[in-house]
Amino acid sequence: MGGPLLYSIVESPGHPNLSALYRRLGVEELRLPSQRKAVQALKSRPPDWVVAEFFYGFGNNYAGANLSNLDVFLGSLQKYAPRARVLVLVTKDQRDYVTRLAERYPLHAVLVQPVRESDIEALILAANAGQAAKDPTGR
Repeated sequence: MGGPLLYSIVESPGHPNLSALYRRLGVEELRLPSQRKAVQALKSRPPDWVVAEFFYGFGNNYAGANLSNLDVFLGSLQKYAPRARVLVLVTKDQRDYVTRLAERYPLHAVLVQPVRESDIEALILAANAGQAAKDPTGR
């Protein structure tokens, strides 16, 4: 504990297991099996980072109020952790839909799967370097 907290919202077998990377970077990982569990966790332990997969909602209510599996969570995230950096993992065939999500919510990065460990590592290191440059005390 003490380092940044990252939510790994694992809703499919395609979500990469990057636990070793997070430990190496000093990032505490909280693995959550669903968006619902992630929303519940927000109230007690808001994250600094979120890594979640995007699934467009073909043929359901997503065409109306919600676009994807992430809408409700990202709406709650704005309330409990508005500065959290969100990394969205998306399949190539759904990449165009995630653009609409980015119009509604701030996304730090969108990564097309398969995602390499080095992709996530570079994003976390760059953000941490930027944070250190803004505030050398790490606050």
